[in-house]
Amino acid sequence: MSHDNFSITGAQIRAARALLRWGAGELASAASVGVATVRRAEAEDGVPPTTVSNLKSIQRALERAGVEFIPANGGGPGVRLSKRT
Repeated sequence: MSHDNFSITGAQIRAARALLRWGAGELASAASVGVATVRRAEAEDGVPPTTVSNLKSIQRALERAGVEFIPANGGGPGVRLSKRT
């Protein structure tokens, strides 16, 4: 679920990878970014210090794999696996 003006956090990226049981290399490959980019993005709990383009690529790769990003709507940002239909 992509939201306009919604930026995922490093904590959400870490959590999403854990849900998928992906290594940093798997995410980097799926997002067409470097492993160092993934590690740098995950090192920050808040909005990662990476380009918007790289962050969107990471987000899209995780969403294609079934992750749904939940914006901070009072309970804080989160992630979950989307329901398969």
